[in-house]
Amino acid sequence: MATKSANVTARIQPEIKQQAEAVLEKIGLPVSVLIDTLYRQIIMTGGVPYSLTVPKLPTRDSLTDEQFNTMMEKGYHQAKSDEGLSVEDAFAKNRQIH
Repeated sequence: MATKSANVTARIQPEIKQQAEAVLEKIGLPVSVLIDTLYRQIIMTGGVPYSLTVPKLPTRDSLTDEQFNTMMEKGYHQAKSDEGLSVEDAFAKNRQIH
C-alpha cells in the first residue's frame, strides 16, 4: 500500500514563520497546501518556479570614494535631523511595496 503522506521539516526564523503564516491565514491557504503546490511546481518546471537572483544593489566595491562619501554624508545628515526610519517602520514600508 502506497504512503498517502510524508513529512517535511524545515528550520526557519520564528519571525519569518509567524509573518508568512499570518499572510497565508488571511488568504485561507494552509502551509501544507502551499508546500505541496510548491513541490508540484518544482516537478512540473524541473526547477524552482521563481527567480532566485540577487537584486543589484550598490556595494562599497562598486562605488567610487566620492559616491560612497556622498551616500554616507546624506545618511549622516538624515540621522542627525531625525529624518530616518526606525527598523520596524523600514520593514513595514518594505512589506507594503512587495
